[in-house]
Amino acid sequence: MIFRDLLALALSFALAVPALAQDPPPQAEIANWTMDNGLEVVVIPDHRAPIVTHMVWYKVGSADEEPGKSGIAHFLEHLMFKGTERHPAGELDRVVNELGGSHNAFTTTDVTAYMQTIPPEALATMMDFEADRMGGLVLTPEIIGAERDVVIEERRQRTESNPQGLLGEEVTATLFQNHPYRIPTIGWMHEMEQLNTEDATAFYKRYYAPNNAVLVVAGDVDPETVRTLAEASYGKVPRGPDLPPRVRPSEPEHNTARTITLTDPRVGLPAFSHAWVVPSYRTAEPGEAEALDLLSEILGGGTRSRFYQEIVVKTGIAAGAGAGYSGGAYDPSAFTIYGAPQGEHTLAEVEAAVDEQLERLIKDGITAKELDSAKMRYVRSLIFARDEQASMANIYGSKLANGGSVEDITEWPDRIRAVTPEQVQAVAAKYLDPSIAVTSYLLPAEQEASTP
Repeated sequence: MIFRDLLALALSFALAVPALAQDPPPQAEIANWTMDNGLEVVVIPDHRAPIVTHMVWYKVGSADEEPGKSGIAHFLEHLMFKGTERHPAGELDRVVNELGGSHNAFTTTDVTAYMQTIPPEALATMMDFEADRMGGLVLTPEIIGAERDVVIEERRQRTESNPQGLLGEEVTATLFQNHPYRIPTIGWMHEMEQLNTEDATAFYKRYYAPNNAVLVVAGDVDPETVRTLAEASYGKVPRGPDLPPRVRPSEPEHNTARTITLTDPRVGLPAFSHAWVVPSYRTAEPGEAEALDLLSEILGGGTRSRFYQEIVVKTGIAAGAGAGYSGGAYDPSAFTIYGAPQGEHTLAEVEAAVDEQLERLIKDGITAKELDSAKMRYVRSLIFARDEQASMANIYGSKLANGGSVEDITEWPDRIRAVTPEQVQAVAAKYLDPSIAVTSYLLPAEQEASTP
């Protein structure tokens, strides 16, 4: 499974629930330590139900691939289910199914994660499976060839037969001119076809080791039990090679507008988007990432946003319009605004209306009232996340695997509350310059893009 659709960035934190000005309720204390072999462990106790989410996050994604080997990170995610000498292929599926649980995995530009949701008494079994395949994966040319065909077919279905997928891939490749984020996580087809046993083995031996991983256990457990079980399983896996810091090629100065147009008979409703490279939480100046998060909420984060109220409700020009910022990346991220027309209205009308709202915000700023409302919705989102142990496991795993800390998550509500209207206006003016936007058009076969 791949999480990488640029156009879907605008869906983040689109909360439409009533907000309350309160702190999240207290929860059991989160434990965090590092084992002797370098494996970082996080335990998030939640005793409301006899369920445990067990996740292993590896600090490697598609942006860490060698040139010419695109898709190898996602390919190895697939190969991790092909078994070891102790646990042959299919055994993990069988055991999880017999337990009535579930399991999955995903690859992003920065991380690869494996997860199981199971009863607490099965935690030791899941740890045994994951620790075993952390160091004991069996790879043969026969396995490689068969699974390579699977990921190639996945690309055909998810990207090449999907106009939105094709356009999203082209937008990303255009937005990032030098950084490896421009390369699709699933890989370019011509490079995927060349991946072999040597590529997979080298990637596995380099990155799949306890000192390049984070273990997250959330649910009906206590830290000392997790510590004991982890030492008995993961503690037996030797430390891997020390890896250099994750320093990727940086972006040059962006000083031109660029446009991508995809016309396809399979498209029913035309749409457009503007995208910009912006800093992530890890790379931003203090307060900027928080301001970008709130900017995305105010502009287009849901039914209370300016785009929705002004363009969808009041004028009826757009069938949908929104904005999004994904600040969890290890390196710079993207900010996106988008829209699609309603009825007889044109795409040019929607684009003009969206641009007008952005220009107004940059010129006139925002009110304290709308900022306070956005802040409360964001703080409230943490309360709702705590109702889902898998959500909490994802929040902590993603943050720690991307260079953050438990304290970053704990302090996040206070940093959101500290953002001022002037900061939101400032990041909009600084980063969302129309003259350097990457604009995309997704059109039915009979239409052509037109500039408003």
